Amino acid sequence: MRRAVIAGMGMMAVLGGFGLMSCAKSEDQTRGDSAAAGSPDEPRNRTGQTPLLVAVWENDIETARALIAAGADVNAKDDIHDSPYLVAGAQGRTEILELILGSGRADLKSTNRYGGTALIPAAEKGHPEAVRLLLAAGVDADHVNRLGWTALMETVVLSDGGPIHVEILETLLEAGANPNIPDRNGVTALTHARRQGFSDMVRLLERHGAR
Repeated sequence: MRRAVIAGMGMMAVLGGFGLMSCAKSEDQTRGDSAAAGSPDEPRNRTGQTPLLVAVWENDIETARALIAAGADVNAKDDIHDSPYLVAGAQGRTEILELILGSGRADLKSTNRYGGTALIPAAEKGHPEAVRLLLAAGVDADHVNRLGWTALMETVVLSDGGPIHVEILETLLEAGANPNIPDRNGVTALTHARRQGFSDMVRLLERHGAR
């Protein structure tokens, strides 16, 4: 009972910012409500965020659950090209990410303002469970963003070479990520790892045929 009350308060807090207090109904009632659905008139705030995107940023799982069940657009992008799906992956909001992937509506090829899939920032920011979920869903492990980097490259170049990123690197390699896709300057992940003294990463990369 207490959990339901708290969840309801969270829903009202998110929807209240959009002038949508009337949308804070039960899940069954909300299911037919176009204000929460992924229709063209889905409400947005001043930065183009939908209620679901706000819920993802706030990691409000119960509100996100209700909105996703109601048909909210999981791919709707705001003014800086963030979407509920992309943010859930990038920020490691794994419970919400599972809900979004489970809906079957996520555009796995969707990219952020840097031209990267959800997998790339999930790897760079150190979210191993999000990385596993995205790979299992079928996100391209070798997608190259506009900076010229793959998820594997960012795992090496933009990390401290610590245990979390070593785990992510191993997950990517075991999923079949190509370790030999170079950056724009022709430098490979193995070379970067050697230059930065990331010995654990070097061993992993060499074991998987990196050059």
